[in-house]
Amino acid sequence: MKKIAFLSMDSLEDFFVYDDLLIEPFANNGYDIETVSWRNSSWDYSDYESVIVRSPWDYQQAPEAFMACLERIAGQTQLINPLALMQWNLDKRYLRDLEASAVAVLPTIWLDDYDHDSLAGAFADFDCDEIVIKPCISANADDTYRLTRESLSAQQDTLAAVFARRPAMVQPFVTSVVEQGEVSLFYFAGELSHAILKTPKQGDFRVQEEHGGSLAVISPDQAMLNSAELALQAMPTEYLYARVDLLQHNGQWCIIELELIEPSLYFNLDTHSPQCFVSAYLRYMSNKIK
Repeated sequence: MKKIAFLSMDSLEDFFVYDDLLIEPFANNGYDIETVSWRNSSWDYSDYESVIVRSPWDYQQAPEAFMACLERIAGQTQLINPLALMQWNLDKRYLRDLEASAVAVLPTIWLDDYDHDSLAGAFADFDCDEIVIKPCISANADDTYRLTRESLSAQQDTLAAVFARRPAMVQPFVTSVVEQGEVSLFYFAGELSHAILKTPKQGDFRVQEEHGGSLAVISPDQAMLNSAELALQAMPTEYLYARVDLLQHNGQWCIIELELIEPSLYFNLDTHSPQCFVSAYLRYMSNKIK
């Protein structure tokens, strides 16, 4: 059996993980899967055909150490997605590259450090009553704040502490996330696999399952596909897996994230998606060998 490592974290106890659904289709193609924590700095990856980054959902706590881990793996075997793509995707300022390529993204103010005046002015800049601030390197909606003018003032000390010397992004709160939900499209080696709609629980705006969000399979319309595929074309390298997250804003579908490092791929929601992923992997690796 050939071996593949899934890169994960020390404990996934508080998360929903569906990557075990890949084990059988990989086994049917002669592969044994092992799951390894990225924090195990002594692990030897040279015996694996590849390492696929899957669920290191605490990397934002130590991004420099995480990137050093990826660099070490890339020096030993095939790292998937490619190192250069994940380096580009780590910091959400990659959205500026998409915007420069005429991809529709949400309007954003970029802060290198906490700036209360910039936050206070964002309401007028975006002509909105609520804003969202989050770190440029983040995951799982950690340190994400939905703010009104009143709550901004009340939480000023907390925000100043959280975002001190920490690059952040500020966006208008888009009401469609609670009225319609967030759409995710999943592409494997250039082909669409499936799509889902994620909606937050009542009274929340976070769509992740861990925060009580609900999920449903959908058939994406052409406008969603056009937005997603334009963003994929703007990426700097090829990919095995990509999740494109969209929200509707001002009558168009906007990219809110390109998830290229460790997105949940929700194999549980589409029965064909595990085999689709494995088939894409085989095509991807065949092209690498050529």
